[in-house]
Amino acid sequence: MERDPLKALLEAIIYVSEEPVTLDQLQKVIPDVPREELRAALGELVAASQAPDRGIEVRQIAGGYRLSTKPEHHEAVRRFVRSQKPPLRLSLPALETLAIIAYKQPVTLPEIHAIRGVDPSSALATLLDKGLVVTAGRKQCVGRPILYRTSKEFLIRFGLKDASELPTLKEFEELARATLGEMEGAGGESAPASGSDEQAVEAGNA
Repeated sequence: MERDPLKALLEAIIYVSEEPVTLDQLQKVIPDVPREELRAALGELVAASQAPDRGIEVRQIAGGYRLSTKPEHHEAVRRFVRSQKPPLRLSLPALETLAIIAYKQPVTLPEIHAIRGVDPSSALATLLDKGLVVTAGRKQCVGRPILYRTSKEFLIRFGLKDASELPTLKEFEELARATLGEMEGAGGESAPASGSDEQAVEAGNA
């Protein structure tokens, strides 16, 4: 297949998919095109979408490719989306717990408790229910507590290729509040008694 029709086909497939499209998935539906040619066409598609007159870009997210609005348009797009339907909202304790898991993963419930200073069970249950956090086996220590990590849904929500793209903790908190929304004081928990959550996470890393 010639390169331009191939790129058009790939763009169409990525457009209709609700999840990031992987190279393996594309190989299965377009078996007559060599894998390296698919990869090259995707690279050209990503590069072309960076043009300043394009509002949508093809990005590598969560191990696949997905169409996404450009960062410079996010605030206006968020305002529009919020005017159409209520955003997924998290309490402040849930946002703090999510930040700890994102930067310490995989992490156990007792470890989260030690960093936050309050019982995170309710916030963790909310994050599991919303699919932002998943279990990651058990820690090989006394009691073998369950480990938790962020999910593919987390990467999709925040538009990240993988956990290595996480911004600084302060930037993450601002991004989380803008992306997911926040309900101050909800969830029946209190925030850490003193210091910022960033200091708490740093202390947990010490």
